[in-house]
Amino acid sequence: MTDPLAQLPYVEGILTAEQVAATAASIVAMQEPCGAVPWSVGEHVDMWNHVEAAMAMLVGGEADAAERAYGWMPTMQRDDGSFPTKMVNGKVEDDRGDVNMTAYLAVGIWHHWLVRRDIAFVHRFWPSVRSALDWVVSQQLPFGGINYTPTEDFALLTGSSSIYQSLRAGVALADLLDDPQPEWELAGGRLGHAVREHRDLFEDKSAHSMDWYYPVLGGAVRGRDAFELLESRWDEFVRPGLGILCVDTNPWVTGAETCELAMALDTLGDHRRALTLIKDMQHLREDDGRYWTGWVYGDESETVPEGEPRNVYWPVEYTTYTAAAVILAIDALGEVAGHSTAGSGIMRGTSLAPHFAELALECGCPSADSVSSLS
Repeated sequence: MTDPLAQLPYVEGILTAEQVAATAASIVAMQEPCGAVPWSVGEHVDMWNHVEAAMAMLVGGEADAAERAYGWMPTMQRDDGSFPTKMVNGKVEDDRGDVNMTAYLAVGIWHHWLVRRDIAFVHRFWPSVRSALDWVVSQQLPFGGINYTPTEDFALLTGSSSIYQSLRAGVALADLLDDPQPEWELAGGRLGHAVREHRDLFEDKSAHSMDWYYPVLGGAVRGRDAFELLESRWDEFVRPGLGILCVDTNPWVTGAETCELAMALDTLGDHRRALTLIKDMQHLREDDGRYWTGWVYGDESETVPEGEPRNVYWPVEYTTYTAAAVILAIDALGEVAGHSTAGSGIMRGTSLAPHFAELALECGCPSADSVSSLS
């Protein structure tokens, strides 16, 4: 009989396959009976973190739980293709449609295909993916960013960077099913251009580390530009031995952001620093595989959230999204330092559709189509 642990990812000297399995089980333990995966027990569900948890459960050996998670999603999708922003105990608490959360289903279904090669599963969820991405691209602004929600009039850089990955996953699914989606490719070209060239037009969230590394993690910023972007604020956000800051205003390192930065580095082949980051954040791990969200560090000279003590786990909770980020980072880096699954390239982008051409730009910059027409 095949040892199931032999199929799980691991990274030598950081996490074993057994430890990855324990972390995946810790996510399942917080999953609700309907299949939804909240941030933590009793907290809310958002579809982006829910999909991330499903991907992590899948590669962590909990396929049934992952498929329950995906199975729940169409029950929450609205007629226009969007998903509500926030749900608590099965009820919608914030009914705005969040573009990034809605788009991310495409990444999850493509990841499932890479790992399981179950074409019936892809066919089952393709109508939901197609409806979701149709709605997302309908929210694109003239400069190329994607409107945060229909009730706001701004785009978020982190969310739009993630949507770039979602569109590449969506086009990969469309190619697999021979159902071309040229509108997504056109929107993806405009979006990638905005993330590369017009970051100043997104809502200013520069205090958050995610806005720093997500243009790289989502795949829009590549090559030398990506290296230079990560170097530009490395010393502001990275705390050696602990992880990275969530925001640059407080001495609070968070595990999910640390693992995402590690995966961004992996996309550039910077495995040394990526592995160091994953190792550094293991102080947030409990013996049973759960992960604390973050750690507030520092002495009296440091500014901490009002009323919060120093040198403590904060907030006082274990979160599914932190555990999920760890598993996905281990899978990504397992390819060079241990063992990985067939889904390990999902953040690296090696398995996604090709990058999009910058066609029909509406921002005033030259388009590839207009440039070629002049040549």
